[in-house]
Amino acid sequence: MSAATPIIDHDAIRRWAKARGGRPSRVRNAGRDGGFPRFDFDGEDAALEEISWDMFFEIFDESELALLEQEQTATGKTSRFFRFIHRGLA
Repeated sequence: MSAATPIIDHDAIRRWAKARGGRPSRVRNAGRDGGFPRFDFDGEDAALEEISWDMFFEIFDESELALLEQEQTATGKTSRFFRFIHRGLA
C-alpha cells in the first residue's frame, strides 16, 4: 500500500476529492451541529446529503480534522482511500 498523507489545506482537499468525483457531504439529518464531514463519490448513498464546500470546511475546521489521503494505490492507480483524523494525530 502506498503511503497516506494528512492534509488540512482546503484547496488541496477540494482538489483531491474533485479529482475522484467526490462531493462534500454529511450524514442526512445530522442536525444543527453539522454532523461529520464525508465524501460521496457515487451519489448513491441515501444516508448522505450533499452540502456546500463552505459548510464542509466549517465542520472540518470546528472539529479540528485533517484528511488522511492516499494519492495512488501500490499498483499506481488513483486511490479513493481517505480517513478523517484529529489534527493532533497528523
